[in-house]
Amino acid sequence: MFPSGPAPWPSLRVLRALWALLVVLCAPWRLWAIQETQECTWQVVLNHLDSVGKNDAIDHFVDQKLYTVDKVFDLLVEAPTDPDETYLGFPYYLKINYSCTGESSEALIRKGHLTGLKPVVLVTFQSPVNFRRWKIEQLQIQMEAAPFRSTERCDAEEVCLMSWYTPMPIKNGSVVMRVDVSSNGLGPFIPNKRFHVNINGFLERPREHELQFTVGNELFHLIPRYFVNVPSRPLWYTVDQTPVLILGGIPEEKAILLTDTNFKDFFLVELSIDSCWVGSFYCPQANFTATIYDAIATESTLFIRQNQLIYYFTGTYTTLYESNHGSERWVRVLANECIKRLCPVHFHSNGSEYVMALTAGKNKGYVHFGTITDGLVSFELLPRHQSVCSAILVVNCSITWAVFVAGDYNLLMLVEIVGPTSSKYFQVVSYDLVSDHLAVLYTIPEFIPDARGLEFLMILGTESYTNVPMVPKGMSYNPYNNLLLIWGNFLLQSFNNENFIYLADFPKELSIKYLVNSFRGDMAIVTENEEIWYLLEGSYQVYQLFPSKAWEVYINLQVLQQSSLYGPNETMVTLFYEDNKLYQLVYLIDNQQGRLVKRLMPVEQLLMYRQISDKYVLEQQGSHLTLSFSNFCPFTVMRLQELPNPQIYTRQERYRAQPPRVLEPWGFHSENSLAVYQGLVYYLLRLHSKYDKPYADPVHDPTWRWWKNKKQDQDYYFYLASNWRSAGSVHVDMTSYEKIYDLKAENELPERIFLDKGTSYSFSVFLTARKSEVQHGPSFQVLSPVDLAVVLADPDCIEAMVKEKILVNRNSVLFWVTLSDKRSCFDQGISGHHLMKTSMLIKVLGSSGHCFQNTNQGPRMQSNLMVPVLIGCPPGKRLAFDITYTMQYNRVQNKHYFDCVTVDPEMPCFLFRDIFYPFFLIQDLVTGDSGSFQGSYVLKVVGGGPTLDTIKEYSEEEIYRFNSPLDKTGSLIWTTENTTTTEDLAFNIMSHNSSGIEWLCLENSPCHDTVPHNIFAPEFFFKVLVSNRGVDESTYCDYQLTFLLHIHGLPLSARRAFLILLVSASLFVGLVILYIVCCLLSPYMVKVCNILRWKINSIIGLESYYTYSTPSDSRAFSHSGTVSWRSSRLNSRVVYKGAEENKAETT
Repeated sequence: MFPSGPAPWPSLRVLRALWALLVVLCAPWRLWAIQETQECTWQVVLNHLDSVGKNDAIDHFVDQKLYTVDKVFDLLVEAPTDPDETYLGFPYYLKINYSCTGESSEALIRKGHLTGLKPVVLVTFQSPVNFRRWKIEQLQIQMEAAPFRSTERCDAEEVCLMSWYTPMPIKNGSVVMRVDVSSNGLGPFIPNKRFHVNINGFLERPREHELQFTVGNELFHLIPRYFVNVPSRPLWYTVDQTPVLILGGIPEEKAILLTDTNFKDFFLVELSIDSCWVGSFYCPQANFTATIYDAIATESTLFIRQNQLIYYFTGTYTTLYESNHGSERWVRVLANECIKRLCPVHFHSNGSEYVMALTAGKNKGYVHFGTITDGLVSFELLPRHQSVCSAILVVNCSITWAVFVAGDYNLLMLVEIVGPTSSKYFQVVSYDLVSDHLAVLYTIPEFIPDARGLEFLMILGTESYTNVPMVPKGMSYNPYNNLLLIWGNFLLQSFNNENFIYLADFPKELSIKYLVNSFRGDMAIVTENEEIWYLLEGSYQVYQLFPSKAWEVYINLQVLQQSSLYGPNETMVTLFYEDNKLYQLVYLIDNQQGRLVKRLMPVEQLLMYRQISDKYVLEQQGSHLTLSFSNFCPFTVMRLQELPNPQIYTRQERYRAQPPRVLEPWGFHSENSLAVYQGLVYYLLRLHSKYDKPYADPVHDPTWRWWKNKKQDQDYYFYLASNWRSAGSVHVDMTSYEKIYDLKAENELPERIFLDKGTSYSFSVFLTARKSEVQHGPSFQVLSPVDLAVVLADPDCIEAMVKEKILVNRNSVLFWVTLSDKRSCFDQGISGHHLMKTSMLIKVLGSSGHCFQNTNQGPRMQSNLMVPVLIGCPPGKRLAFDITYTMQYNRVQNKHYFDCVTVDPEMPCFLFRDIFYPFFLIQDLVTGDSGSFQGSYVLKVVGGGPTLDTIKEYSEEEIYRFNSPLDKTGSLIWTTENTTTTEDLAFNIMSHNSSGIEWLCLENSPCHDTVPHNIFAPEFFFKVLVSNRGVDESTYCDYQLTFLLHIHGLPLSARRAFLILLVSASLFVGLVILYIVCCLLSPYMVKVCNILRWKINSIIGLESYYTYSTPSDSRAFSHSGTVSWRSSRLNSRVVYKGAEENKAETT
C-alpha cells in the first residue's frame, strides 16, 4: 500500500513536547477565527433553467443552445429595452448558498438575506486556443445574485428555503469558466471562493432529463481494488484550456476518472473501446492488460493509451466550432505503430494543441507529433528526413521522453543510446521543426556527481562522481523561465539547455516517478515510493513534504479538529496544481466505506512546521527546560505598494450587471424577472461582441448604443418604479449594465503582465528587517539589512531597475522596481497573437522557504514572487476608422461636404473630387482609452464594386497595380503628394500628418468609367486595408483594419461622356425641330381636324336618321327628318363660315 498518512518514527520526549507546543501555538489563531469570524464558505451548483427553485438539483454543463426570452420582454412596455431587438437566455443558472460550521444552512441563508447579504459573482471566460477563429481577449462579467424562493411546498407564509441565482453566461470560443464568489460587504464574513464551471462536451441528453456519456458507460461503484495498493499517476492536460480532465491507471479496467469541475465531483466511466491486440514481431508485448496507462486532455479532445494502442475522442462543443466535429466513437490512430508512451504538451501555440507519441520497434528513433486544431487530429513523423539515431551517428537508440518548446518550435528529446559494449548513456537532442536541424545539446553524466555536502553543484566535467549510475526517466520545461529539468534518481536543471546544475538535496536512493509543475515558480515531485518533495524554482533546496515530521504534526492537528479529509487508511491517486495551489486526490476508507476526496496539500504549513521542528534550542531556566525557536526569515513585514491600476497590464475586460429591480415587498425574484436578467446579460455580452467593427462610434463604449436613445427618459422610468407602476413588476436600471475601466490594485502582483514595445511596469516593495542593528559599509555608508533580487528569465528582452531607500528610523527598506521592455525580442503581431513568454522573479535573499504570512485562508508563502510576462501586442487593442473626425476635418479642408443622396448614417459618403483625409483611432477596449493613431501606416485598396453586392476581392497583382506609385499601366485608383514609401518603393507610407488622398480611377482601374444606375452620379465602394506592419516602430502591434469607403460623384470616361452628350444633344435638337414643325403646321392641322369632325358629324347624323325612321310613323318621321336636315344644313353653314373667318385672320 502507498499511504499518504503519517509515517512512524521514534517518539522522543522532546518531540512530544514540541508537538504539544505546536498545537498550543496553532490553536489560538484557529479558535479566534471560529469565535470572531465564523468559518463560513460559499456553495455553488449549476442548475438548468428547468431546475430553478428545486432544492437538491445539481446539473452539469451540457446544453450549449440559447433560448428566447422575448415573451417576458414583450411585457415591459414602458422600459428602456428595445422591443425590436431579440433577447435570448442561457440554459443554466448558478445557484448560490453558504454554510457555516455548526449552524443550519437554511436559517443562515434567511438571516443573510434579511441583513442585506448579496453574493457577487465574477465569471471569467478563458480565451480560446484557436485565435484564427475567435478573438483573443480576457473577458469577465460581474453579476449580483438575485434572491429566489424555493418552488417546493412550504407551510410558512413568506419563505422556508431560498437561494441566490445568477445567469451562467456562455461565450463563443470559451469552454472553460472560472466563477469567483464574494460578498457585497453586508451580513456575515464569508471568504472569497473560486469554482470551476466548464462545458462537458462528452455528455449528451438523448432524451429529456437523461444524461449519458458519449465516451462510454458510467460506473457507480468505487471498488477498493481500483485504488488501494495502486500507484499514483500524473494528471496531464493543456494548462488553463481544458474543460474536462481525465485520469487513468485503474488496474485491469478500461475505465477512467472524468471531471468537469477539477475533481470537485467526478465520474467513473468505462470506455467503449475495442481493446484489440495487434502485437507483432516488431512490437513485442509481454502480456495484455485493459488498464489505461496514459491519459491526456486538451480543450476539446481526449487521448488515451492502452497497451501499445492510442485512441482519441473529440467532444461536442458547438461554442468552439462552426460545425460539429464531435466523435461518435473512439478513434484509433497509429494502428501500425507500437506506442510505448504518450508525452503531454502543457501549452498551446499557433492556434493548436499538441501531443506526442513515442514508439518502440521499427520507428523507435522517431516521434509521432500530434496536432489538434478545432478538434481535428493529425500526426506527423519527426524528424522528417532521418531518424534520431541516424542523425547522431549511432546504431541503437530509443527516445525516452520528449518536450516541445512551443515558442521556439523546438523539440527536445531524451535519447537512450546503447553503445558497442552494451553500455547505456543518455543525451539531450534538439530538433528544430522549422529548419529541420537536429543537434546534440548535452550528454548526461554516467554517474551521479559527488556534491561533498553542497546544496548544488555546477556540472563542468571536472567534478568527482559516485558509483551510483544516473538513470534519467523524463524531462520538464517551463516556458516562462526557460527552466529545463532532467529527472530520474537525480535532478538536473538548466536555464539555457547547455549548462546544468545538480541539485544535491534530492537523495540519490530515490527515483522520481513524475513532476507536477505550477509554472508559477514552484513544483512538486512524486517518487516511486509515493514520497512528495517540493522545489522552489530559483533556489537549490528540495524539501521533503511527505513523509516528514511536519506532516505528522499537521495530521495530529487535523485529527484534533476531526477533519473529514484525512483518515488512517488513505491512498494518493494523483497530485496537481489548481490556481497556484497544490491539491491531492486521495482515496479514503472510513468505516469500510471508500471515497475519493480532493484536499489541499498544505505546503506552507508543512514548511513552517519543518522550520520550527528543526530549529529549536533547549535552554535550562531554573529547574526546567524551555524551548526557544529561531526564525530564519530576514524580515518581519513585506508589503507591495504603489501598484498601478491592473487592467492596463492584465488586459482584463470587465462588465457589470445587476438584476432588475422587482416590485415585491420581500425582494424575491420570479421566474419572469430571472428570465429578464438572462436576456439583459445576454444582450450586454452581445454588444461586446458586436463592438469590434471598423467604424468607431462617437463614444468609445460598447454599451453606448444600448441606451443612447433612452437616456432622456431615465427619470420617467425611475418615477414608474418608485410608484410601483413598472410594467411586468420589473424595473430595468440603465446604469446597472456597464463596462468597468477603473479597477484598483489589491496590493499584490497581477496574475500576468502584458508588455508592449518600450512599456514598463513599476511598483515598490516595503521590507522591515528582523535584525535591528545598523550596518555600515565603506565611508560609513548605511547598508540595507535586507537585499532584494530581481531575476529575469530573458535579460536580453526585458530589464529591471531597482532603487533602494533605507528607512533607518523604521528599520525598513523601500525598493522601487521598474520592469521594462527592451524593444529587441519581438516582431509585430496581431493583438494577442504569438506572445513571447518570459517572467520576473522577485526574491528576498536568504528567505526562500522561510517566510510566511498569515491570512484568513491560512499561511501564504512570501519572498518568492514570480510574475509571468507576455511580450508582444496586448489583447484588447485595435485600429478603428475615426469617421467623426474625418468628416469634420474634410469639411474644413474642402470648404464643403456633400453626402450621398441616400444617406446611410453608418457609412457616410465622400465626394470623388475632394481631397480625402483619413484619420484613425487606437482604441483600448480594456481601459477605455481612445486616441488618434500617430504612427505610420500603408493604405491599400484591396477590393471594391459599384454596389455592396458586387464587391470583389482583388488579387495581389491587382492590388499592386491599383495602389503602387510605380505602376505604369494606368491602373492607379488613388495617389498622394506624400513621397515616403516602403523600402521596396512599392507603396506609399501614410501618417496622420499626410497631405491627403486624391482619387484618380485611371483608365485601367476598376472604378474607371462606372456606369450610373440612375440620374445621379456614379458611386463606388472601396474595400480599404490599413496596416502599420513594417512601417511603424512605435509598437509591437500589427494593426490591420479593413473597412468599406463609399465614394460618390465619380466622373465618366471621355468616350462615355461624349456619347451621353451626343445622345442628349440629338434628343434636344430633335425636340426643338419637332416644336417648330408643330407651330408651322398647326393652322392646317386645325382646318383638317375641323373638316374631319364635320364629316364625322355628318355621318353620325345620317346614321341616326335611318336608324330611328319606321313605316307606322312615316309622317312624323318625314317632318322630323326635314327639321333635322334643315338644322344640319344651318350648322354646316355656320361652321364653314367660321372656318373662312379664321382663314382670313390667319392670312
